[in-house]
Amino acid sequence: MSQFDLTGKVAIITGSSRGIGKASAFELAEHGAKVVISSRKQEACDAVAAEINGKYGDGTALAVAANISDKAGLQALVDETRRAFGRIDILVCNAASNPYYGPQEGIADEQFRKILDNNIVSNHWLISMVAPEMRARRSGSIIIVSSIGGLRGSTVIGAYCISKAADMQLARNLAHEFGPDNVRVNCIAPGLIKTDFARALWEDPERIKAANQSVPLRRIGEPHEIAGAVVFLGSDASTFMTGQTVVVDGGVTI
Repeated sequence: MSQFDLTGKVAIITGSSRGIGKASAFELAEHGAKVVISSRKQEACDAVAAEINGKYGDGTALAVAANISDKAGLQALVDETRRAFGRIDILVCNAASNPYYGPQEGIADEQFRKILDNNIVSNHWLISMVAPEMRARRSGSIIIVSSIGGLRGSTVIGAYCISKAADMQLARNLAHEFGPDNVRVNCIAPGLIKTDFARALWEDPERIKAANQSVPLRRIGEPHEIAGAVVFLGSDASTFMTGQTVVVDGGVTI
């Protein structure tokens, strides 16, 4: 059996109606997992779940809308997953927000709080909801999609970078706490990826040309290239890896 085989595993992926989250859900299903699609709008979740079920068979995907800022909504997501599939083996905290672009001194309190709440606190909530069963079962993988922004400073997305650095520390702390129970917690730090989140950049020919000059691979990343890392961290291929941040950025941070 392949180390990457996920048959019998159940994964929740937040922010999975598009971009990295959607690509990750498809790739997890490709390797045998049952997947729970979640984002803010039920209709969008239903559409992705229908695509996955159409490709991999009915019952492969479940759609449960949840806003990451709503703790009760996240608990409902976890409860519905357990009701439908009986367990949670993999959690992918992918959803995030960045409502402000500009210097740190200009950010409003409510914008700063939204970034911290959605990108850090919501991950803490969701992890706290799934970790007890993983620890009791002595098996589970928690994956936080961070960003290379958490490794570098920025004059225009500073608060976002702060939140992503905190996610890396959250993974390190929880890796210590959960490790004795064989539950792993890791981060992925993508570089610039062709998603709606970065559309303003990659749709501008001059801006993307300039950006790509700083990337050794000379191109923007694709969502499926992050999905491969998700499968690695969710599978037995990474059972001796925890508390780490896997950088997938075309070499830009080297």
